[in-house]
Amino acid sequence: MLTGSAQRAEAMRGGSEVTTTARLMRAGATRSRVQANLDAKRWQRVGRAIVLHAGPLTREQRWHAALINVGPRSVLTGFTAAEFAGLHGWLRPEVHVLAPYGAKARRLVEPNVVLHRCQAWPVPTWSNYRCEELGSALVRAAGTLDARPACGLLAAAVQQRLVTAEQLRVVLDGSSRARHRAALVAAVADIAGGADALSEIDFVRLCRRYGLPPPQQQELRRDRDGKKRYLDATWRRRDGRLVVVEIDGALHLNVRRWWDDQHRQNELSLANALVLRFPSTIVRVAPEQVAAQLRRALQL
Repeated sequence: MLTGSAQRAEAMRGGSEVTTTARLMRAGATRSRVQANLDAKRWQRVGRAIVLHAGPLTREQRWHAALINVGPRSVLTGFTAAEFAGLHGWLRPEVHVLAPYGAKARRLVEPNVVLHRCQAWPVPTWSNYRCEELGSALVRAAGTLDARPACGLLAAAVQQRLVTAEQLRVVLDGSSRARHRAALVAAVADIAGGADALSEIDFVRLCRRYGLPPPQQQELRRDRDGKKRYLDATWRRRDGRLVVVEIDGALHLNVRRWWDDQHRQNELSLANALVLRFPSTIVRVAPEQVAAQLRRALQL
């Protein structure tokens, strides 16, 4: 997937081949010439949009076609806005478009458009493109999910450095009717405390639930080679010994990542740290086991 800036540049280029009959006529084309190109299948019609080629549409061209058909006040939103900003791992095939109530929109089969409506208009957008600002778009997308993946979506955006927890908090403060708002507010608070991933949010809540002291999260350390290492959760026991917990998701099963994890654990052990590793699934389904081992490690 392209980076956010490259994605936006590609979106701009993609729009140059998606237009309307009215725009072509303002540029000097006649209606008969437009129709001749369509009849000869050099161009193609997508609802109100005219695509200046006959091949498959790129994702960016599908975005432009959707905006033309939903109307001049429409903007990209939800998962499409997140993709536009460069979010990895949350790709959706449909195009999510936001428009105010009362705006007339043409229903399209291709591109498949999911139309969202909004009473408060205008909405905050990127300065140079018809796309809702990421924080607002993420909260809107989160409302289409169950509570747990909704929190994971916000955590992923912060982890990928596309938005800050503070920016999300401001959006939620002004979104009193947002679906899962209470869960999202709690998740953003945990993210602000240093939990970059949903598994780490689960772990912070586990500590709170079982009366364990809150950990230091994402502590920066440097190994013997000077490489930066971030630890998921750390404590100092009364005797001064460092206790480290690492939460392992599916990514850690990758062979190269697995060896990197082992190397880091060895370095910590050689420095006399006590290291506990938990699969993210166990944190969710067997929290009492995790809490029991951590209590012993902390000598509580």
